[in-house]
Amino acid sequence: MAMKIDNELCTQCGDCEPECPTSSVVKRKGLYVIKAESCNECEDRDAPQCILACAVDDCIVPLAA
Repeated sequence: MAMKIDNELCTQCGDCEPECPTSSVVKRKGLYVIKAESCNECEDRDAPQCILACAVDDCIVPLAA
């Protein structure tokens, strides 16, 4: 699985980008997105680091299968 950013909720602050250990959070066309092909939901940590860095509830959620 991977995470995704809800760009209707995202403030584009960029706090999540440097926290991603796989460099999966990137800015494309002015919006932050998470590259599903490299995101592993921080499986080696207690929680996805992007969610911990994000100040907006439910902005970053699991990508639906």
